[in-house]
Amino acid sequence: MAVKVKKPNQRRGRERRVHERADAKLSMRVEAGVGAGAPQIVTESQNISSSGIYCHSSHYLAPLSKVLLTIVLPRVPGSEGVAQELVKCESIVVRCDQRNGDRSGTPYELACMFTGLEPELRRRVEEFVTWRNLQALRAALAPVAKDRKPVSRGPARKSALRRAKPARAGGVTKQAASKKRAAAKPVRGAASPKPARAAKKTARAATSKSASRARR
Repeated sequence: MAVKVKKPNQRRGRERRVHERADAKLSMRVEAGVGAGAPQIVTESQNISSSGIYCHSSHYLAPLSKVLLTIVLPRVPGSEGVAQELVKCESIVVRCDQRNGDRSGTPYELACMFTGLEPELRRRVEEFVTWRNLQALRAALAPVAKDRKPVSRGPARKSALRRAKPARAGGVTKQAASKKRAAAKPVRGAASPKPARAAKKTARAATSKSASRARR
């Protein structure tokens, strides 16, 4: 009898993300319901996409509960419109987990999925996400470009070429000429050749005079 072995679901426990997501800290408000006891959470987002948003919450909200979100969305540079826009939409709580060891005023991780986002607002959120990811990519590549040193082609390279240039045929190099001048230059403290020649002439004259006297 054949026994069927069930393969483990590799996608279990993983959050399925279809839309592009960008890290962004946006001011936002979460309204959990209508009434005097309904909490209104003022917080800041951690990342956002055209399908939902992730933030830290000061209150626990049960999954699948309905909430109303108000998000301050900045204008993308180069696009038309006001500097900031309030995006309001209905959403559903996907998960709300407590962070272990967190002592801040927002100890819960809250993920919400947009359910009532208008197509025009969804398009603007997508534009913001794309722009934000491009900015993050440029910032990550900037240190790499600074570490690369440009190849020097200035005076150092010219001097190296001059040193490596061979001497012309039949000519004298600068180094040989300098050695020749150094050899011809008299050394301090050495006897001058002129007094020696004068002494030889004086000795010859004295020898000739003595020879002439002896003949007489």
